[in-house]
Amino acid sequence: MDKIIKIAVGLVAVIILCASLVFVYPGISAVQEQGSTGPGGNVTVYFFYGEECLHCHKVMPVVQSLQQKYPTVDFLILETWHNQTNHLLYTQVNRDLGVRYLAVPEAVVGNVVLFGELDIPEKLEPAIIDQLKKKN
Repeated sequence: MDKIIKIAVGLVAVIILCASLVFVYPGISAVQEQGSTGPGGNVTVYFFYGEECLHCHKVMPVVQSLQQKYPTVDFLILETWHNQTNHLLYTQVNRDLGVRYLAVPEAVVGNVVLFGELDIPEKLEPAIIDQLKKKN
């Protein structure tokens, strides 16, 4: 009986945590519906990484340089391995976009999903430029 109670309490905690995402990240639905803009109407880049991920640390300077180059773009740099809220957002964004293969580093701009230390440095800036053109 104690095991059932523990499972029920765990499920309730997960449901509450998932529901809190609606309040913490209210623009996530808008990102998926509009395909290019975040909560403030700006282009949003989601960059998901893992703290101990060597590939992520190789890509991070590229993302940070683009963040400096495009100050009107909203960059959300989110660690997903140790932050449960970020991990839930990560899985929700990928589910909404129909992505089945989950891996970090990952960058999402509108409906464009980029993985790894090859695609992100090569294709992230063109994806940002494309979304900025669509916005104007």
